[in-house]
Amino acid sequence: MLKAKTPNFIDANKQIIQDSIASLEMIRIGGVEQCILIRGKNKHKPLILFLHGGPGAAQIGYAPKLQQKLEEDFVVVNWDQRGAGKSYSKEIQIDSLNISQFLSDVHELVVLLLQRFNQKKLYLVGHSWGSLLGSLFVKKHPELIHAYIGVGQFVNMVKNEEISYRFTLEKAHRTKNSKAQKQLEKIGYPPYDKFTDIVIQRKWLDKFGGAVHGSTMIKSMRKSASYREYSIVDWLRFMRYNKFSFSNSKLWDELMAMDLLSEVDEMKVPVYICVGRYDYTTPFELAEEYYEHLKAPKKELVWFEKSAHSPNFEEPDKFYEVCMQATK
Repeated sequence: MLKAKTPNFIDANKQIIQDSIASLEMIRIGGVEQCILIRGKNKHKPLILFLHGGPGAAQIGYAPKLQQKLEEDFVVVNWDQRGAGKSYSKEIQIDSLNISQFLSDVHELVVLLLQRFNQKKLYLVGHSWGSLLGSLFVKKHPELIHAYIGVGQFVNMVKNEEISYRFTLEKAHRTKNSKAQKQLEKIGYPPYDKFTDIVIQRKWLDKFGGAVHGSTMIKSMRKSASYREYSIVDWLRFMRYNKFSFSNSKLWDELMAMDLLSEVDEMKVPVYICVGRYDYTTPFELAEEYYEHLKAPKKELVWFEKSAHSPNFEEPDKFYEVCMQATK
């Protein structure tokens, strides 16, 4: 745990499998060092790139445990975005954490991966905040994408926060949780001027099951100390600097102004929207509305009945099936 690494793919004779890839590396994207994890049992398989949530919710430290089936059929790329997880650096200026810069980073990374693996397109997965980036990117660069898979799909931040707050407040009253009622009524309905108000709402959202419904993801993260991709220092950095990205007031203002119903009403690639039945972080009803509104050559709305905001981690086997369906 003193030095981060990722395990190789080993055969029955304990030899590294030919043509497999298991690489944890720092590369320069957008002028700053950023971390990517590349894992696949066969490096000639299709590329699939994950854009994590947050902003700042890096996933290299725990995602591999829940992506093992994907590694059989894809070259799986996880990326800690600028300012998040292993990609945090004091050289990163907080003003550079804006949607335009993140999209530029995505483009640079996608082009690098396609060139490196001699492929023309890749599969793109966007989770939560990453689904905003993913949707905007696919609109601009459909020629680089086989298919887009949205998870915890971002739609409209103003409506998002209003529905999420109403859910927590109603839950607080229904469960007669006086502490939750008091704190939620004190901060009132969004939008919020203080980051601490957002933290309070998200705390109760998590408590009432609007963020994680099942236990698979939580158990995996709790066992992450045994994983090799994050060292102890990395985990401390993850916990401390998750807020570095998320508490950026200018970025939050950008998010509050975003509405994909008008910004991205068409994608020229196949689209799969994965929706957790209990999701009130990016409320499922908005994802359903967006799906009905969106134009695409092929589209599918996939309900995950045992999930909230992270169906790719809460129901990894079903998510794997969606990814495989995208390749057909």
